[in-house]
Parts: sequence; C-alpha cells; structure tokens
Amino acid sequence: MKLILLRHAKSSWTDPLQSDHERPLNPRGMASAAAIGDWLRAKAHLPTKILCSSAARTRETWDLIRFANVPTEFSDCLYHASEDFLNRAIEQAGDAKCLMVIGHNPGLGALALQLAGPAFQDDALYAFPTGACLVLQDGAVADFTVPRRLLGPS
Repeated sequence: MKLILLRHAKSSWTDPLQSDHERPLNPRGMASAAAIGDWLRAKAHLPTKILCSSAARTRETWDLIRFANVPTEFSDCLYHASEDFLNRAIEQAGDAKCLMVIGHNPGLGALALQLAGPAFQDDALYAFPTGACLVLQDGAVADFTVPRRLLGPS
C-alpha cells in the first residue's frame, strides 16, 4: 500500500477572533496546496482514498490539491489527532491502494517521523512544516517535499 501524509497548507491569522478550527489558508498556503497537488500528480502519487480533518484549512488544502474525484472522508476526529489515533485510522481505512491523510501537527508530524524511520534523513521532516508531504510505499519513504522546495522561500 502507498500512504501519503500531508499537513495542511499555511493558514491565515488575520482574524484573531476566528476559532482555530475555522482558520482558512492564507495566499501562500493556497499556492502551496496547488503546488503539492501538481507535484503528487507529476510523481504519480495518486490517492484512491482520502481521510481529511474537518478543519477549514485542511478542507481548503484538500480542495486545492484537486483530487475531488477521490472518495474522501472528512472527520472531526482527525482535527489535531494524536499519532496513535492516526495510526488506528490508517489501519481501519480498508484496502485503499493509495491512502492520503490530510491533518495537523503535532500528531501528523510525529507519525511521519515514526513511519519514515531513522534511515531517512531530511531536516524538513523533523519540523514537518505546513504543506509537508511524505509518501511511503510498502513501509519505506518513496518521496518527500515541502512547499518551499516547490515555490521557493516566502
């Protein structure tokens, strides 16, 4: 099975009264999400099922990566889910050929580190910044990128 772990793209902090769950993407995040979707298609990392947090920024990331035709489950339970919860959700996702999980740190970043293992060395993996995307194939790292590598520094 192929597994894609994607942290939501960069969100906006312009409205201090907005709840964390409802924060949208900022313009850089919008460009990053589109670039990650293009990168995934170019690399033939095509999800057959997506699990996505219900937060506004994850839903907007999902929309901008442009895999709308892929069966997607939006879940409140994935909002700030722990590494253990995410592991269980992946195990229960069924027999998808390529499962994508769109979520949040710290749980998603911790899971990425755990699954990548110590043999994969990339400084960006440790921070798992917004828009970070890790692709695993049969338990090994197949690909990894962050928006800065696709769009340049902000």
